[in-house]
Amino acid sequence: MSRLYLDHNATTPARPEAVDAVARAMQVIGNPSSVHAEGRAARALVESAREAVAALLGARARDVIFTSGGSEANATALRPGLRRAGDRRERAILLAGAGEHASVLSGHGFPGCERLPLGADGVVDTEAALARIAALAASEPDRRIVVALQAANSETGALQPVARIAEAVKAVGGVLVCDAVQAAGKIATDIRLLNADVLTVSAHKLGGPRGVGALVLRPDIEIDRLIGGGGQEMNRRAGTENLPGIAGFAAAAQTVAAGLDAEGPRLAALRARIERGIEAFAPKAIVFGRQVPRLPNTILVAFPGLPAETLLMALDLAGIAASSGSACSSGKVRRSHVLEAMGVPSDLAEGAVRISLGWTTADDDVTRFLPTFEATVATLYERRRRAA
Repeated sequence: MSRLYLDHNATTPARPEAVDAVARAMQVIGNPSSVHAEGRAARALVESAREAVAALLGARARDVIFTSGGSEANATALRPGLRRAGDRRERAILLAGAGEHASVLSGHGFPGCERLPLGADGVVDTEAALARIAALAASEPDRRIVVALQAANSETGALQPVARIAEAVKAVGGVLVCDAVQAAGKIATDIRLLNADVLTVSAHKLGGPRGVGALVLRPDIEIDRLIGGGGQEMNRRAGTENLPGIAGFAAAAQTVAAGLDAEGPRLAALRARIERGIEAFAPKAIVFGRQVPRLPNTILVAFPGLPAETLLMALDLAGIAASSGSACSSGKVRRSHVLEAMGVPSDLAEGAVRISLGWTTADDDVTRFLPTFEATVATLYERRRRAA
């Protein structure tokens, strides 16, 4: 029997439309920067792709900068030169939600990264964030405030109050950067509705190729180049464009946009089935962030007393691909900084397992998954009881 892939938040399988677009683009021989006919054909493909990605994100095509992925997009945005046009303040401070991706929390060119606290539900404490922004603006008006806040958390799926916090940031002349890597393709992700100044996305999270992403800017935002050299990407990111990757990204974006209204409710219904099943066989299990709006495809669950690493290995042997709620390094499960910021006790946090659904997940997959999941958890609990 085929394996069940339930780790779409890590990467989702490439969509057929994206695979076809990559293959076709591989046959385009010109460099997009060349002026001859072959170069112009390649350039036309890049610009058409820019329009498609911009349409998915509610942006202007000229404000989309292609990158090698979400991490590079975050690294490009989060540099001290990020500012609103006309802002000449030399110093800046970076505030970031405590549950942000590592590519945000590293701080990049800023002297440090002050973390905004999370509530027990996994959502940034909005009132604390607003109070901190106001206090900084009053006490240090010579410093620009840059806030990094993701649209949705990759572990819990919790949606973050981006628009509300962005309003406060803009009121003091600051800039809000929104990492939308997990949200794009799962929920409507419009830079205007989010009220964000900068949006970052990654193609492989929505069914495009790995190794390509985008940085999206509002018209009045200025950035420093991370990669210098040629004048590609409107002089904002040097290097010959990844034409096949960009074409695949565009095809995935168009496919996602066409089906987004139906896909969200479909995934939410599958998620609800799984959570009801977990409640039935393990009433003491804890689903994190369940009380707040979440991505429709994401479940982060812990079974008291069961380490995530043990459960994940058992699931893998049973033919199921899932992941830990924590970041992984060299194949080892580490404690989740997100759950730590939520105040989850370490023994429980170390047992968190993430189940993330996607466009290939069908009703039959959930039907197959639940009894296998139940049997796996029951077996591990029985082994623990015998060893006690």
